[in-house]
Amino acid sequence: MKKIRAAIVGYGNIGHYTLQALEAAPDFEIAGIVRRNGAENKPEELANYPVVKNIKELENVDVAILATPTRKVEEYAKEILAMGINTVDSFDIHTQITSLRRSLNESAQAGNAVSIISAGWDPGSDSIVRTLLEAIAPKGITYTNFGPGMSMGHTVAVKAIEGVKAALSMTIPTGTGIHRRMVYIEVEEGYEYEKVAAAIKADAYFVNDETHVIQVPCVDDLLDMGHGVNLTRKGVSGKTQNQLFEFNMRINNPALTAQVLVCVARASMKQKPGCYTMVEIPVIDLLYGDRETLISHLV
Repeated sequence: MKKIRAAIVGYGNIGHYTLQALEAAPDFEIAGIVRRNGAENKPEELANYPVVKNIKELENVDVAILATPTRKVEEYAKEILAMGINTVDSFDIHTQITSLRRSLNESAQAGNAVSIISAGWDPGSDSIVRTLLEAIAPKGITYTNFGPGMSMGHTVAVKAIEGVKAALSMTIPTGTGIHRRMVYIEVEEGYEYEKVAAAIKADAYFVNDETHVIQVPCVDDLLDMGHGVNLTRKGVSGKTQNQLFEFNMRINNPALTAQVLVCVARASMKQKPGCYTMVEIPVIDLLYGDRETLISHLV
């Protein structure tokens, strides 16, 4: 069996866990890792893999797993799709997903490649759960409550703000899909805390939520990558009222995001050229193994 050759683009927390997920997957081989600094200060766990500054330096890449900040996804994806290489990402700004899908659909079709976007756990695998629950109770309300836990996307967004030396963004559920953002920061010397805090609260990641910015002496003392979700739907099946469904999980945030990215990279090899979200691809395509064996096991 020919293995899928995957490149990891970006090597922060998600890139690190993506490497582990790929090493555990029997149908993948690692084509290499793309890092801003290339092989400079190469971590020990990357000793056996090519580490480069540009994906063009790698050979025979089938799919690129974008472990980059959300706001860099479109730029990287367009460049890589133009090379005829599939891309998958965990873009997580919910309000911008449909516009990104339109944009990358054009790039993917032009490059005869596949892009699967917003493939984390939310948006991503939770989106599949929401879709299923709405199908079996078409009329009703779904509440998605995140946390308490560290939000990777929000934390990266804070770190990008001028004057922030280190940051942690915690998501605290207050119920019925409403959340409080607790942002802990170290401020760079020469910057005023009040101005930095105002910039954080004005960022698109935070502007619609109750956000508290707290200055601390050491963010690292607070770090915990645990997270979770409680997803509830109360609705109507046919004409029958009071159908209630609940989904819960407690997870390591970057590890689960990485695992979803890897299974979606697998699914990308089975789709026609274009851009997709996870709710648009058959869930069985996420799995490794013979299709009939999977069906007999799962159905």
